[in-house]
Amino acid sequence: MAHKTEKEETTDFKVPETITLCVNNCGVTGNPATNNMCQNCFTASTATTSSSSSSAAAARSARPHKRSFPEDPAPPLDPPRDHPPSPSEAKRVVNRCSGCRRKVGLTGFRCRCGHLFCAEHRYSDRHDCTYDYKAAGREAIARENPVIRAAKIVKV
Repeated sequence: MAHKTEKEETTDFKVPETITLCVNNCGVTGNPATNNMCQNCFTASTATTSSSSSSAAAARSARPHKRSFPEDPAPPLDPPRDHPPSPSEAKRVVNRCSGCRRKVGLTGFRCRCGHLFCAEHRYSDRHDCTYDYKAAGREAIARENPVIRAAKIVKV
């Protein structure tokens, strides 16, 4: 193996002698690749410059970036229970066909009348459907095709 020459020895990484802080004075070290900003300030400034004008972004970057930490954690949403749930609370809702009371599970079909049906009773002619399809069709046609009348012409 050959010995290292002076050129090869000088290709080591150079560490900067001084640590530069973020230009937004947030207390985190800045990176020259991100315009001497920390990663959080840089992503915030690039997001604002892409969505707003450059003058508003310059005004925002001039302000110091403050970090806030919540002192008290949020209260739990569901308080712990001392007693076990009663049988009525633990019961699952079983989906059944409104026509034949057969269990349908995930394969049930909701009709426009609001009831759940099995594959046999899913069509409106197979169950006593209370939804008025004719009136709904008339309303849809009237909504999509408004009546247009010209202004009356006054004859002199």
